[in-house]
Amino acid sequence: MITTIITFIIVFGILVFVHEFGHYYFAKRAGILVREFAIGMGPKLFAYRKNGTTYTWRILPLGGYVSMAGLEDDTEELKKGMPVSLITDENGVVQKINTSKKLTLVEGIPLELTDWDLTDGLWVEGYENGTEDEIKRFKVDHDALIIGKDGIELQIAPRDVRFQSASLVDRMLTNFAGPLNNFLLAIVAFGLVAFLQGGVPVTTNTIAQVQTDSVAQKAGLKANDTIIAIDGAKTPTWDDVAQHIRSANGKELVLTVKRADKKQNIKVTPVQKNVNGQKVAQIGIIAKGKMDRSIKAKLTYGFTQTWYVIKQLGNALASMLHGFSLNDLGGPVAMFSLTSQAKENGLISVVTLTALLSVNLGIINLLPIPALDGGKLLLNIIEAIRRKPLDPEKEIIITMIGFGFLMILMLLVTWNDIQRYFFR
Repeated sequence: MITTIITFIIVFGILVFVHEFGHYYFAKRAGILVREFAIGMGPKLFAYRKNGTTYTWRILPLGGYVSMAGLEDDTEELKKGMPVSLITDENGVVQKINTSKKLTLVEGIPLELTDWDLTDGLWVEGYENGTEDEIKRFKVDHDALIIGKDGIELQIAPRDVRFQSASLVDRMLTNFAGPLNNFLLAIVAFGLVAFLQGGVPVTTNTIAQVQTDSVAQKAGLKANDTIIAIDGAKTPTWDDVAQHIRSANGKELVLTVKRADKKQNIKVTPVQKNVNGQKVAQIGIIAKGKMDRSIKAKLTYGFTQTWYVIKQLGNALASMLHGFSLNDLGGPVAMFSLTSQAKENGLISVVTLTALLSVNLGIINLLPIPALDGGKLLLNIIEAIRRKPLDPEKEIIITMIGFGFLMILMLLVTWNDIQRYFFR
């Protein structure tokens, strides 16, 4: 169990880190201030600042996030009437605003806040040293820090470094960068799998086994038959064979088969069978596989397998439009169960699972649901069509509604997973 937990944390951590690093990199590239890059959730264990970004390691080793200026309330720590202390430079310009009771700044100027503008005007004002004789205003440095209640230092977010100030193209790239990194991770992971297992498994157009009492057996197909064409169309790969069978729609097919260097035509009519709740056309044959050990196959496997998984997920999502079930989705419990199974089968299985989950994370995040990257991209597209940005307050409301929907869905999926894996 301990090994499974550690494996789960590592796999989940890699997925989240790679996803969030995509947002981080493109935001930095676009001149958007990344105020915090957090690994994990909950209270902080460690914090480090560099180039305007605070990097934190938090106590719960699940998840993480990138906090970009302008996408949240950048001054949520500040409240009117609250006591703070200010650190200024030799010119009296504020460098730090301390709101934490955990941290005492000996040289800080005590101030009871009355108002502030850390976006455009860059100032704070209030009663100095607790006296209410006069309100004093202090100029704030462009790169000043706010020390939060938890003691973490975050840089303030002036207008020019906010997300909304970046060009539309840069914002779209920043939103897309997370899923893009997940696809890149999948390509690398599948490529690593190809090298670890010494090659790429390939299903050929040769039959390995004919199922008993199947339409294939009744039609006269045999093991080691090679299906070289269907209805006159060449079928050099097993995917070609499967595609023709799936699209038969109950009609008779003419299979051109090579058997012992002789060709013959065999007629067969696929039957519909129920597989995982879906009707699939089958004739009852299993493909013969082989291992392609060429360097080319190993180098291209990451790309081809990632694209294959993307297409399969696309088909699965499309099928949900005709009938949705919570069993079609999986949350952390399902991921933990899959990780446990993969760990039992060794390193190659764990790396394969990482690749599969990475593609899943990329695809799910591209769904046009507010709060997901796809929802943000949709708002970007709407902005491009309208040729003006949405009202920030409306955008926040839309995002919060989407976030609430996702939280409810996650709770339902998690409860369903618990029932599936522990009570059934």
